[in-house]
Amino acid sequence: MDAIQLKDYTIYLGPLQESLPGFLKQLSYSGLFVIADDNTQEHCLPRLEDALGHSNFTLIRIPPGEAHKNLDTCRQIWSGLMDRRAGRGALALNLGGGVIGDMGGFCAATFKRGIRFVQIPTTLLSQVDASIGGKLGIDFLQAKNCIGLFQNPLAVFIDPAFLETLPWRELRSGYAEIVKHSLIADAAQWERLRKLRRPGEEGWEALIAPSLHIKKQIVEADPFEKGQRKALNFGHTVGHAVEGVALETDAPLLHGEAVAIGMACETFLSGRELGLPEKDVEQITRYIIEHYGHHPLDPGDFDAYLRLMGNDKKNEGQQINFSLINPVGQAAVNRHCTPELIIESLEFYNSLS
Repeated sequence: MDAIQLKDYTIYLGPLQESLPGFLKQLSYSGLFVIADDNTQEHCLPRLEDALGHSNFTLIRIPPGEAHKNLDTCRQIWSGLMDRRAGRGALALNLGGGVIGDMGGFCAATFKRGIRFVQIPTTLLSQVDASIGGKLGIDFLQAKNCIGLFQNPLAVFIDPAFLETLPWRELRSGYAEIVKHSLIADAAQWERLRKLRRPGEEGWEALIAPSLHIKKQIVEADPFEKGQRKALNFGHTVGHAVEGVALETDAPLLHGEAVAIGMACETFLSGRELGLPEKDVEQITRYIIEHYGHHPLDPGDFDAYLRLMGNDKKNEGQQINFSLINPVGQAAVNRHCTPELIIESLEFYNSLS
């Protein structure tokens, strides 16, 4: 069992049964609530129940997926808490991926001005990304996470055994954040990733721990995303826009798939704006296409992408804000690109097929 100590809470990495029971015994709470979706109820709740033993809890089940990360689903969660008369001494366990962590934490942090919550991320994406930083929120009018707040959990429990329940597409989605962490903060880790024949071939835990340490270092230096923490947005300015538009189609993209597209586009921007060497641009974009395939972007959606990027919460004034890289392993935040150059990056991505 590994433990990563942050300023306000601890991340426990290892079997849930070895860490959660002892942690809960130290707490006093008036009611225990588990927030899960249809998928985590089926595949992950049994493992949590084993760890909880005979502890009584109330399950609040919500529909799965980013499409339900909205106020309507929040209403379901708040109603479930109200129906069982949850007081301010209640404790919520958020069992699921990034959607559950973001939305369950948001609902807990706002219910009766805040009840305590614990994150139990069950996807690779949520384990390496959403588990650190205290960012909570929901989507609104296609804009991702634009309603939310910062609030840390009591603790985070990362059990790699949950990953055994995931299809390869979900694992690959989470792997995009591991790639991102290496590109913005650890060139040596990027070189190690490039040499893997298949992501996770040595076991996912060997990749989770280095990513957590990278994010820990960045977040603790900038807890409220005023400066260097914005480096974590590499790939996300374009990626969130692509994801938002795709959600309205019959072929939605997973978060990591959209971020992979975003990283390809923003690697191109890094070359144009920061002088990232052409060999690095080619190497990174080729790697992304090899692992994520190619999803052509409809030029008819370019205006919608720009509109969503214009509404991004990271922007300053009327300028679209990016986090770019040069050299590999080092990020530059608060970089602004013109709409014309952004469209050029989308066209560059389309040319990669």
